[in-house]
Amino acid sequence: MQFQSSIQEACYDRIAQWMHELFGKFPCARPDVPGLGIFKGSALVEVLVFPWGDDEAVIHTRSRVVQDVELTSELMRFLLEENAKMLFGAFGIDSNGNIVFEHTIVGSTCDRKELEASVNAVLEVSDEYDDLICNKWGGQRALDRLQVYSPNSEAPVS
Repeated sequence: MQFQSSIQEACYDRIAQWMHELFGKFPCARPDVPGLGIFKGSALVEVLVFPWGDDEAVIHTRSRVVQDVELTSELMRFLLEENAKMLFGAFGIDSNGNIVFEHTIVGSTCDRKELEASVNAVLEVSDEYDDLICNKWGGQRALDRLQVYSPNSEAPVS
């Protein structure tokens, strides 16, 4: 993985240590960008570190909650109404039409407790709402998108 600044790298190193302290061996580092992924239930959450200007970094916690869902006006209204209830984070739609839930905090002022609150908020909301949305409007959760194959077969392993 490549860093765009020493501040981004220092922030990543700090939060990677905290993530392992908080969640054990489960956070997996991404090889392509400064970030870690963690599953809770049927949701996958990524904690990514991006540069912010020349002298700061942000910690962006996000989950692709549901993909391959028809974005009806009823669903959009539901997401907006739920956003008004959220303490941390908000639903959005990414450029591919996937429903995401995201929360961003400033890297230099983040402490372990703030990181834990941010990650847990995204984990809990994503794991709860992916089922709710899929049951009512369809689509796929992160767990539904995973395909694990056995070494001797091309059939998915359950």
